[in-house]
Amino acid sequence: MTEFILTMAGIGKSFPGVRALADVSLSVRHGEIHAICGENGAGKSTLMKVLSGVYPHGSYDGEITFDGQRCEFGGIRDSERRGIVIIHQELALCPQLSVAENIFLGNEQASGGLIDWNRTNQRAGELLDRVGLRESAVTPVGELGVGKQQLVEIAKALSKKVRLLILDEPTAALGADDSAHLLDLLRGLRADGVTSVIVSHKLNEIMAIADSITVLRDGRTIETLDVAADTVTEDRIIAGMVGRDLEHRFPPHEPKIGAEALRIEDWTVHSPTRPDHAVVDRANLVLRRGEIVGLAGLMGAGRTELAMSVFGRSYGRDISGRLVKDGRPIEVRSVREAIANGIAYVTEDRKRYGLNLIEDVKRNISAVGLSRLARRGWVNENEEFQIAGRFRASMNIKVPTVNTLTGTLSGGNQQKVVLSKWIFTDPDVLILDEPTRGIDVGAKYEIYSIINRLADEGKAVLVISSELPELLGLCDRIYTLAAGRITGEVSREQATQERLMRHMTRNQEQNP
Repeated sequence: MTEFILTMAGIGKSFPGVRALADVSLSVRHGEIHAICGENGAGKSTLMKVLSGVYPHGSYDGEITFDGQRCEFGGIRDSERRGIVIIHQELALCPQLSVAENIFLGNEQASGGLIDWNRTNQRAGELLDRVGLRESAVTPVGELGVGKQQLVEIAKALSKKVRLLILDEPTAALGADDSAHLLDLLRGLRADGVTSVIVSHKLNEIMAIADSITVLRDGRTIETLDVAADTVTEDRIIAGMVGRDLEHRFPPHEPKIGAEALRIEDWTVHSPTRPDHAVVDRANLVLRRGEIVGLAGLMGAGRTELAMSVFGRSYGRDISGRLVKDGRPIEVRSVREAIANGIAYVTEDRKRYGLNLIEDVKRNISAVGLSRLARRGWVNENEEFQIAGRFRASMNIKVPTVNTLTGTLSGGNQQKVVLSKWIFTDPDVLILDEPTRGIDVGAKYEIYSIINRLADEGKAVLVISSELPELLGLCDRIYTLAAGRITGEVSREQATQERLMRHMTRNQEQNP
């Protein structure tokens, strides 16, 4: 048996006007966890789609050798027959079907042309036990959280006798507990002889789990690191990813804090499905012009619910409390009224709620502010094109033209389009919910620079993030939230991860 279960040599892949991969090489040892790191647009997902047959043989250059044999996959079914299974960042599950039906979809447990449901559910239960998911096999997948759905995808892969498991950003949408469970599961699969390739932006997780790390930049292989033998640090990986040392993860910034822009007083929001449950309970926050304020909390603390309810009551029922803008009480009963009052909200799920992925960049940027471009009901398309072009330049959106479909952009560039859309409305208060989720360190630095610039323009910025180092490096002041209640307010000078975590795990009877 050779040392490597997989080798990819001289892989090249082009799309119209774009060279996505250029002479990429990758070697993966038997039974290891191999990580692939790189900025958005580096070619990570494209390389995995070549490997799994999403891009069939003949559509790319180079050779793939798996378990000593040259492979020419014509599609996903060909790679799966060899034991190569890919789990994409956007999970391929049918929410209306049961867990068991999803696991064996396309691989039905049939006898005489009829599905054997007893065998289906029994085998599904065995696979669920193996991945540590304590759910019934007949539970509809749509009733499960994202973390559990990831485990269903892995159970589905195990049902196909997987030998090489590819995971594309598996923890991007998961909280800390679900991420830790998933990483433990991968360690268990490694012990069982399953080889894994993981694509991730979370370098701390990569350092914790990977045996080898391959760094891609601009569609090329930069280096492959042996974690046990080489001196591997996050800084070294970052330098390979971005082509330069990042002495500071956050751009330097001196705040110019001005007058109060928005005051949130005694804000209470009840769950739309559990009317007796307050997901936000008597919250009080103050946002000032020129200030970047953070909001920290564990999963389920009510961060997004607070933001969405302030933004035109987009979430919740029986909402009470006061909003005071520039010293004047305001009513914000709809998204339209929120925008009219100078409040903007950038959602944490840009692909589902923030963008129209089948529309071009130009139309996405102008979507919320079309009234600014309309004359007698007609949109001035020349002005729309010019405005989109200005945002393309000022936000450094990397596209050949603003007529490019937004769905073809990298995550970092999609995030810049979302920000452009809301900046076009010229808000006074900008709420950013997980603004750097799923994007690489280089693109994060650009987003941080944009946030600093917005604050310098006199806007009040509220940043919600699950990453405490991000809040500590970016924010002038940080609120903590636990069980819907504000439990602390910490200045930049006093803020540490330990202090924030103490507040985040506290549940006071009264707001401070």
